[in-house]
Amino acid sequence: MSRTLVVWCPDWPLVAAGAIDRPSAVVKANRVVATSRAAREEGVALGQRRREAEGACPGLEVLPDDPLRDLRSFEGVLSAVSAFTPLFELTRPGVCSLSVRGPARYFGGEEKLAGKMALAASEALRAVGGPESPAARVGVADTPFAARLAARSCSLVPVGATASWLAPFPVEALGHPSLAELLKRLGIATVGQLAALDQAVVSARFGWEGLAAHRLASGEDDHRLASGEAPLTLTVGKELEDPLESAEQVAFAAAGLAEELCRQLGEAGFGCTRLLVEASSAHGEELARWWRSDFSFSARAMVERVRWQLEGWLTGKEDLPSAGISLVRLTAGEVAPENGRQLGFLPAPAEASPLLERAVARLQGLLGPEAVGTAVLQGARSPLEQARFLPWGEVALPEGKDKPWPGKIPGHAPAVVYREPPEARLEGAVGEEVKVSGRGRLGSFPARLSLPGRRPARVTAWAGPWPLEERWWDPASCRRRARLQVMLEDGSAHLLSLEKGRWRLEASYD
Repeated sequence: MSRTLVVWCPDWPLVAAGAIDRPSAVVKANRVVATSRAAREEGVALGQRRREAEGACPGLEVLPDDPLRDLRSFEGVLSAVSAFTPLFELTRPGVCSLSVRGPARYFGGEEKLAGKMALAASEALRAVGGPESPAARVGVADTPFAARLAARSCSLVPVGATASWLAPFPVEALGHPSLAELLKRLGIATVGQLAALDQAVVSARFGWEGLAAHRLASGEDDHRLASGEAPLTLTVGKELEDPLESAEQVAFAAAGLAEELCRQLGEAGFGCTRLLVEASSAHGEELARWWRSDFSFSARAMVERVRWQLEGWLTGKEDLPSAGISLVRLTAGEVAPENGRQLGFLPAPAEASPLLERAVARLQGLLGPEAVGTAVLQGARSPLEQARFLPWGEVALPEGKDKPWPGKIPGHAPAVVYREPPEARLEGAVGEEVKVSGRGRLGSFPARLSLPGRRPARVTAWAGPWPLEERWWDPASCRRRARLQVMLEDGSAHLLSLEKGRWRLEASYD
């Protein structure tokens, strides 16, 4: 059995950004995904919204999520690891894995190998982020999952003791948040308690997700690092007639290779979960990196890995190629049966998903990632803020849409929301304009509504008003509004908003 060694660089995004020595946090989709030690001491935690993090730590330096920056800076650490073995996987910037069997024999055992590799990686970290950078951590275990946890405490798990070593960990460590929440409600709080259950019972009760978690808890892992070739190896490559100088140009040329590799894998009924990206310059310099994904790589995801890898090589500070890129090659190093997916309303399920993904990837390659997206719902008070346009392929973090939002309009969401609300006039019984007091009370009952381009209509029913005061602590950006729902004599229903003495049509209901 080949054991796994994992090199983990704590707080890597902040080390890459050079912000590890001060209170700072990386924010993605309005959520904190990485924090410095100084920020954690002030109460900043992972998963917090940006506003909550800034409230907990005044003066917090907020940095955007930048995979290219993280990967480009991690190149020095990967070079240090490659001095021990050329066969390793880049799980993500800040984490890489390798099979320990061969290197351990050469360097005198697992303990000596782990110590030397931790020292070399720590020196590379300090070269990137400065002397305040935390030391790299190394863990060894029977499975990649256990090795990643062992790296956090610099542990070397004895052979065959992975299950017992994992037993005290909370079930959240298995990486299935919704399943962990359900297990805790059932009284199963630790990994050991889950592993003690019968596998067949867990599979019948919790499905494939429960079965995968039970296998991890039992010290089993379908992901095995191996220095040999995978049972099915597919390689596609392309020699470029004119060497290319930029990563974007090479990625565009690699798009056809990625589609061809996905097509061959699809015909064989497989998906690629471990991808080798190789590039060579016109003068013979080479760079090869392994990439891993929890799900099968799509063509677009493969092209992104090519671009990220070459960005780090072509714009780095050391070991720059002396000529343009003349060869790019993609290899499916690990494959798994592709069982398909539910596509909803799209026709021809066997063909619609690949065709759709290819078309979207091509559009994003030509017009940019923001050009193609989908609408997702999130928590907010205003109907306009409850829908967000997310670039296609980006995963939306939960935004608490089911949590209470003081000032949110009750009932169903409106069908039409106006990005630029038109002005409206809401009148009382004698033609006076309806006002709302500071206590949220109407000055008169609504009787008639006038909208631009429409004849005045009689109000037959109304609800509200709902006063709302946002950012009351900041006079420069404070907003005071009152919303009112009205139904007109023609059966239509609308949401009105009063701000600074002017009514506007905010949304309409079906």
